[in-house]
Amino acid sequence: MTGNTPHRDRSQLSLPSAIAAERRELATVLADLRADQWDAPTLCAGWRVREVAAHMSMGFRYSLPRIGLELVKARGNLHRMTDRLARADAAALSPDEITAALADNADHPWKPPGGRTAGLGHDVVHGLDITVALGLDRRVPEDRLRILLDAIDPRGVKFFGVDLTGIELRADDVDWSYGTGTPLTGTGQDLLLVAFGRKLPPGRLHGEPRDRFVVG
Repeated sequence: MTGNTPHRDRSQLSLPSAIAAERRELATVLADLRADQWDAPTLCAGWRVREVAAHMSMGFRYSLPRIGLELVKARGNLHRMTDRLARADAAALSPDEITAALADNADHPWKPPGGRTAGLGHDVVHGLDITVALGLDRRVPEDRLRILLDAIDPRGVKFFGVDLTGIELRADDVDWSYGTGTPLTGTGQDLLLVAFGRKLPPGRLHGEPRDRFVVG
């Protein structure tokens, strides 16, 4: 039966506090990037750092009516809409403006469609899209990471198009696992990326199934 390893000492950190802290820390990461790093590729296929960072602040900069209009333009295709806006905003905004949009809205209540943890997942995963691709040694604090790992379920895995049939995700730095079968091991945050449909750089995952989840 697919499921998560029980964790008795679940973090009491509130989601709004976790989201605000993550946004502030990621804004600090962005502020320290070199100019060339803003044009580097990320784990989001086809997006550079500037597209991912611009996308992270989209919900703060666009009103709901504007989002609705943009969705109509995209014929109801959410992915097409977010891709177009990320590319347009990345071209129109400077790195300083993108960074400020994230830092200044750390406490903004916006979150993407989804469950209770969608807002935190959005910020953590997109932050990792940037830091892992750039080779930056940033570790997501365990209390935030635990919230997301414990929320992984078959519906979310299916939404991101990940096939974990016959695979057990097993973290080697925190007490957590998901699923049953042949072990795929790595850090908790790297396995979170796997569950969110990302392909990782070589050397981060271990176990027989690893090649399926590594950048080719």
